[in-house]
Amino acid sequence: MTHKSRFPDSGENDLPRELVDMAKAIAALPESQQKDFECIYGRVVESVKRRRRILALVQEALAQLRLDIKYLMFDLEVTRKERDELRERLD
Repeated sequence: MTHKSRFPDSGENDLPRELVDMAKAIAALPESQQKDFECIYGRVVESVKRRRRILALVQEALAQLRLDIKYLMFDLEVTRKERDELRERLD
């Protein structure tokens, strides 16, 4: 019979290496001690995943903001040129 780990089998891209190592260390503990750490470990893993999601959202928002600023700068430049051309026509 194979023993399936209760800890998520995560690849390098999923969790930091330190958390994967911690899961292995917890799995090596006696059963009574494992239960004490499983809940805490689960909360840490969820926290890491939540922070990554938040970071991805922030990075996406910053990219959109940069694009919006480029459009605004272009619009401002065109508006200034139009203003200057109209001033020249009036003079």
